[in-house]
Amino acid sequence: MVERADEAPLLFWAEGPAVSAPPPAAEAGGVGGRRLGGGWSAAPWVCEEEEAEAAGPPPPRAEAEEDQIVAVFVVTFDPRTGNMVEWCLPQDIDLEGVEFKSMASGSHKIQSDFIYFRKGLCFGLACFANMPVESELERGARMKSVGILSPSYTLLYRYMHFLENQVRHQLEMPGHYSHLEAFYDDKKGVLPDSKGTTTSQQPVHWLPSIHRYMYPEMKITHPAGCMSQFIKFFGEQILVLWKFALLRKRILIFSPPPVGVVCYRVYCCCCLANVSLPGLGGTVPESKPFFYVNVADIEMLETEVSYVACTTEKIFEEKRDLYDVYVDNQNVKTHHEHLQPLLKINSADKEKYRRLNDQRC
Repeated sequence: MVERADEAPLLFWAEGPAVSAPPPAAEAGGVGGRRLGGGWSAAPWVCEEEEAEAAGPPPPRAEAEEDQIVAVFVVTFDPRTGNMVEWCLPQDIDLEGVEFKSMASGSHKIQSDFIYFRKGLCFGLACFANMPVESELERGARMKSVGILSPSYTLLYRYMHFLENQVRHQLEMPGHYSHLEAFYDDKKGVLPDSKGTTTSQQPVHWLPSIHRYMYPEMKITHPAGCMSQFIKFFGEQILVLWKFALLRKRILIFSPPPVGVVCYRVYCCCCLANVSLPGLGGTVPESKPFFYVNVADIEMLETEVSYVACTTEKIFEEKRDLYDVYVDNQNVKTHHEHLQPLLKINSADKEKYRRLNDQRC
C-alpha cells in the first residue's frame, strides 16, 4: 500500500493567524451560531461535512443539564521555570501533572491546539494558544492553556468554544479570571472519590441566563463526528486497529503537534472496540480513552493492562514494555511475535473494508 503522508489528517486542521481581539459579535453569538472570521473564530478542527450528522437535534434550552465540572485552570509557560499552573478553582484541588498534560511537548512550534487527557479518575480538555509578544522577559512568545476537568469525557466537547475564547482572553489580558470564576460557579458539580463513586463537592448553582453568552453550545465538535475522516485516514489499516481494539490491547499513537486531531483518533479507536459481543454479556470491560500522555504518565501506564492513548514524545517508541501496538502515521506495528499475524490484511479484511465503504456511500 502506498505510504500516505500526514497531510491527509483526521481533521482538516489549519492554524489561524496570531491572536487578536475578537469582534463584538463573537462575544454575543447565540446557540447554534458560528463566529465569523479566520483563526480562532473559524474553529478549524471542526469536521464541517459531518457536524450536522453527528449533532442531531439540539437539546431544549430550558432543560438544565447536569454538568460536572470539578476544576477550571490556567496553565502558562514560564521561560525560567517551565510549565506551571497559574490559577485554578477550586484552589485546593490536586492538579499535579496537569501543567504538562494541557500543554503538549512541542507545542511551542504551533499557534493553537486542543488537548484531551486523563487525570486520575477525571478527564480534561484544554485549549492552548501561542501569541508572539515584544517582551525579552517572555522571550518573544506568550503561551497559555485554559482547561477543565470532569468525571466524564463525553460532554467535554461542549465547552470547546468557551475554552478557546478564554485562552485568547488570558493571552491578551493576563490575570483576569472573572469569566472563568463565573463559569465554575455555574458548572461545578461532583467529584469522584478514590473508589470511583461521586460525592457532592459543592451545591450546583445556576447563574442567570445572561451569563450563557460566555459558553454558547455552538456547532458540535464531538470527536465521534470525525469517524468518517478516521476511516479515510487509516484506510484498510482500520481493520487491523479494530482487531487490536477488540482484544483490549495497549495501543499508543504517536504524532507531532498539534495533538488535538490525534486525540480524536484515540476516541474513534475506542469506539471500534465498544461493541456487544454475543455470549459474553457484561464481562468485557469498556474501552476508555486515555487521550494524551507524556513521560510523567509512565508510572501509571506500567500498571495498565488495556488502554488507547496518544503522545507527542518519540521516546515512548523505545519503551516497549508500555505498549502492545504502536501507531506512527498509518504505520501500525507490534513487537509481540504472537500478535504479528494480526498486522496482515487478508481477503476477508479487504471485503469488510469494501462493504464499509459501500455503506458509507
